[in-house]
Amino acid sequence: VQLQASGGGLVQDGGSLRLSCVASGIPSTSYGTGWFRQAPGKEREFVSAISWSGGSIYSDSVKGRFTISRDNAKNTMYLQMNSLKPEDTAVYYCAARKSDSYYYSVSAYDYWGQGTLVTVSS
Repeated sequence: VQLQASGGGLVQDGGSLRLSCVASGIPSTSYGTGWFRQAPGKEREFVSAISWSGGSIYSDSVKGRFTISRDNAKNTMYLQMNSLKPEDTAVYYCAARKSDSYYYSVSAYDYWGQGTLVTVSS
């Protein structure tokens, strides 16, 4: 199983970025996916998740600014991040779970990508 996240970078306060995550080798025919992030010295935290059928949830800190989506035919998940703030700075990880539903807990995910760094300057 491999999850490859990309799209991170340096952006100014108020800017936008789009993250992508390509999955391969997942044994389930349908699976839920999510984005998490980890800032230096902090625990990994939930950002957003999406079910196989497209239902989604967001953390309160990103609701209204971030949009999660997926293209099942391409085994790819996206995170459109708008109105970025310095507090959004973190390594962003994509994850997948054997269940086709979404969930907000780190422990609910079975597979993890390597992470992509997002830095928002003030």
